[in-house]
This record gives sequence, structure tokens and C-alpha cells, in this order.
Amino acid sequence: MAIGEAVQCKPVEVQVGDKGVERAVKHLKRKMASEGILRELKRRRHYMKPSVRRRKKEAEAARRRRKRTRFDR
Repeated sequence: MAIGEAVQCKPVEVQVGDKGVERAVKHLKRKMASEGILRELKRRRHYMKPSVRRRKKEAEAARRRRKRTRFDR
């Protein structure tokens, strides 16, 4: 996929049935969380330079490694 290329995504839909709007909103939030939409929104909220993104990614990987070795003992 090239940079700037449009990505086709199907919209997230929730049917409001007999259970009410509150239940539909709860279901929508769960669906958005499972598809990673909320995480993507938070990530795109601010521009991050590529060097900062790389450092953050490396730090996160190191944290996961430390966590894994802590639980392996």
C-alpha cells in the first residue's frame, strides 16, 4: 500500500432494537474497541515525528520483553 492511498473500510454499525439506545451505545463502544478505532484515534490526535515514533516503539518492545522475563521466572 502506497503512502496517501485511500483505505476502504466498512462502517461500524449497530442496530438499536428493543433493548434501547444505552445498550446500543455500549455495543458500539465494544465494537470500536475490538476493531482498534479508539486506539487509532488517540494515535492520530497529535503528529509524532518518525524518530520519536521509532524510539517509542523500541521502548514499548523493551517494556514487553522485561514483562515477559518477569513472568517466565
